Amino acid sequence: MSGFDVLAIGNAIVDIVARTDEDFILVNGIIKGAMNLIDADRAELLYKRMVEATETSGGSAANTAAGIASLGGKVAFMGKVAADHLGQVFANDLRMQGVAYDTRPQTQGAATARSMIFVTPDGERSMNTYLGACKDFGPEDIEADTVAQARVTYFEGYLWDAPRAREAIRLAAGIARKNGNEVAITLSDPFCVDRYRDEFLQLIRTGLVSLVFANEDEAKSLYQTDSFDTAIQALRTDNHHISCVTRSEKGAIIVRREENFAVPALAVDEPVDVTGAGDLFAAGFLYGYTNGLSLLDAAHTGTLAASYVIQQIGPRIPFSLRDIAVKEGLIEAD
Repeated sequence: MSGFDVLAIGNAIVDIVARTDEDFILVNGIIKGAMNLIDADRAELLYKRMVEATETSGGSAANTAAGIASLGGKVAFMGKVAADHLGQVFANDLRMQGVAYDTRPQTQGAATARSMIFVTPDGERSMNTYLGACKDFGPEDIEADTVAQARVTYFEGYLWDAPRAREAIRLAAGIARKNGNEVAITLSDPFCVDRYRDEFLQLIRTGLVSLVFANEDEAKSLYQTDSFDTAIQALRTDNHHISCVTRSEKGAIIVRREENFAVPALAVDEPVDVTGAGDLFAAGFLYGYTNGLSLLDAAHTGTLAASYVIQQIGPRIPFSLRDIAVKEGLIEAD
């Protein structure tokens, strides 16, 4: 595969997803609706307490990469796994979905990362993540030729939890900019924004990042405000290009210096699991953005992809999103 629409860089994680109730969340001291970093012992404990769990490759940026591939886009992924069973599961799964993935697994050190995701009856997901091998992702894992070939290099804010991964992202961003390509960030989680607010703002304000993806809570956390309108106005001032802010059932707002416009969410009878909704919105938007769609149609493609992922357990859609987008008139048939 030569030339990429998008290169996604993120934590290479195997998702272990199970339904549970509110009592389980309380008894086990899980922070509902957030991504909580845990150690190996905590990971083992929670894994033993899970019932009827499913295991699939995951990770925010990897989910976005898989969504772009499902839409027919050319996409690559960089992220670290170990040379173990879960590492092989992750690699095989991503490649089978049409994503180019060539990051070398590590043969020593921590095991492949995994995230225990507990889904409550309201569709909310609480993630408990052991980063494992992800912490060892560094500048040496950046493939300069791949970055240079990608129209957009997209990375997840979660990477800022690993100092060497930050170095890798800055290296990749420099290569992308040198080759006239764009850099995008997803803010990942309000707690992640709280940890790295100043650094994220610097990336945006200096123009190193030109595309910003966030949900409503992340945008408000970025600017330490309870007002959504205040956060949107600040993003409009700070970002030189485009910001996409999702609002669950309210749809999304595309923010530019020249204008803002809203895109409604597609009606869904009852969400099953909101895991990956933001990731799939980013997939749809980035596919459209890099394949000549208008910003409006790119945003509609994002809401379309998000509407399908929340009707199932897990963040990977097991059928062709491209076929659906063609049927809806967003993408032309081959």
